[in-house]
Amino acid sequence: MAFGVYIHIPYCIQRCTYCDFATYEQSKILPPDQYVELLFKEIRQKHRYYTPQSLDTIYFGGGTPSLIPANLIVAIIKELGRYGFTTRPDTEITIEINPATVSKEKLKTYLDNGINRFSVGAQTFDDRLLKMVHREHSAKQTLETLDLLRAHGVNFSFDILFALPSQTVEGLRRDVEIAVEQGAKHISPYCLTVPDGHPLSKGRPIDDEQVEMFDIIADELTRKGFQQYEVSNFALPGFESRHNMLYWVDEPYWSLGLSSHSYSKESAWGTRYWNINSINEYQKQILAFDGQEFDSPVRHLPSNQVEVLQMHQALTDFCHTSMRLMRGLNVEQLQAKFPQNVSEKVLQIMKNLEQKSWIRFDNGHWSLTREGLVLSNRVFQELTFLQEDL
Repeated sequence: MAFGVYIHIPYCIQRCTYCDFATYEQSKILPPDQYVELLFKEIRQKHRYYTPQSLDTIYFGGGTPSLIPANLIVAIIKELGRYGFTTRPDTEITIEINPATVSKEKLKTYLDNGINRFSVGAQTFDDRLLKMVHREHSAKQTLETLDLLRAHGVNFSFDILFALPSQTVEGLRRDVEIAVEQGAKHISPYCLTVPDGHPLSKGRPIDDEQVEMFDIIADELTRKGFQQYEVSNFALPGFESRHNMLYWVDEPYWSLGLSSHSYSKESAWGTRYWNINSINEYQKQILAFDGQEFDSPVRHLPSNQVEVLQMHQALTDFCHTSMRLMRGLNVEQLQAKFPQNVSEKVLQIMKNLEQKSWIRFDNGHWSLTREGLVLSNRVFQELTFLQEDL
């Protein structure tokens, strides 16, 4: 069984127009050393939720983790180790960075302490679009940061944002070409999602054009040797995100920090729990339990921060996460986890979806077809279960 830890670092230079994550401009939140001290207290309070073990993955996300001093990032890794959650030479340790936030000295500190994967918040190489979404960096700064990473031979990935107002197909092709030419081993295309009435909702490509944009990204990356292994993720073989795979293959993970969500297998169908998304309330809760240790979220957290899953919820989660992967849902795993009558119900739904050409069966797996990818929300709707369905 694989196991990983996610650490949320909520500091940003400026909040992007489209962002709905729990983040703060760095001047409007606790100083970083005080926030990290809260993380240490949280580790002490919750470390007994899980068996001490060597970690397969650690992921520093945000926000912009590279904004805070590098020694604080290293201190978090060491604090986990103090409680038995140690790293190995092959532990994948990822940190999200933004262009112009990493120096040679900071990079050396990261590399010397086992950080071996860098997720670069490039989004686009079009300065006009960067300005539109309030990204603080320029395309030139992105390229300078990539030069630094490449000079040290590190593994880095990109997010590419598409379906922005006035974004063209030609501009999108250029973004993909530059990302590949610069040496990214992993690329995640994300369609801009904003509510109606949002400043960025005007002038966006229509739905059919958004689908065309994704197809262009997929075709360009496939030609360059990338493989689509998940709905929104492409990688060169061997460079898939091991941490994100934990979420998609029903493995437990421990998440720390503001607004973070965790999953454990302490109950029959799994337990989900999460932290408050207000920095003041998060701080208050951590300090309220200062010095205490707990062995379960159920005996620690308020009921509105814990969900002990029932079978229909676990089944929905299993089907949705499995079908996000291009390899699809493993029938043997389905049958091993759920009662026979439940797995048979799922397989009948799969056969109905196959008749619509939305999914296919191959080598023991049900997976999305090209048409199913476009209509994936409808597939997931068919695989959403209520208690009375089972």
